[in-house]
Amino acid sequence: MQHVAAAASLLSEESRSIMLTMMMDGRFHTSGELARAAGITPQTASFHLKKLEEAGFLSRAKQGRHRYYGLKDPAIAQVMESLLTITPPVQVSSFNQAAEDQAIRFARTCYDHLAGSLGILVAETLASNEYVRKEQEQFTLTPMGEAFFSSFGIDLRTLRKKRRSFCHCCLDWSERKHHLAGSLGNALLERFFELNWLKRKSGSRALLLTETGRSGFAEVFDLDTSNQHKTHDNKVYLR
Repeated sequence: MQHVAAAASLLSEESRSIMLTMMMDGRFHTSGELARAAGITPQTASFHLKKLEEAGFLSRAKQGRHRYYGLKDPAIAQVMESLLTITPPVQVSSFNQAAEDQAIRFARTCYDHLAGSLGILVAETLASNEYVRKEQEQFTLTPMGEAFFSSFGIDLRTLRKKRRSFCHCCLDWSERKHHLAGSLGNALLERFFELNWLKRKSGSRALLLTETGRSGFAEVFDLDTSNQHKTHDNKVYLR
């Protein structure tokens, strides 16, 4: 129980939680970038990052004069995503904040896989087409799914050799439903990038849908993404 309390204490500090949330894009960031995002001095950021690294939350890489930090394990991102489902939303009013909120809710990275309403739609389509079967907190790939993912250009044999979960459920904070995570979820997102269906938004976890992607999701997944900017309750929140 002491380990749980220690972890909860680390995550409860606002600056640390902001930096961890920023790193949920699956990329490495400099301490300066993380400091600016959290609104703290570089010295204070270094203090917090050291604590998170010592606790096993972060990996660190050094290149030249810069130190880069990223989440050590996909499980950390899954914990953060789950915590966001019970965190009270912060209501915002500016146009820029509203636009960012809508972009984040529509499509974003959850470490290395697709989250947001688009991620949920993809997962639900895979299930309804019986490509995957949902069993409690796990997705199971069906024989039909094996054929689909292989035809979509994903090497399943290589994915199964990786030392990580293959295709588990990850609770989406904005949709309160499960999206597809694990090595299969990661491979699917990387394929979307390769096909230029999605692009990363600079300085954000949000992902941008391209015109190619709009057509691709309609053709392959039978998804209508024309209403991507609508929120469920017409309120605007920021995470």
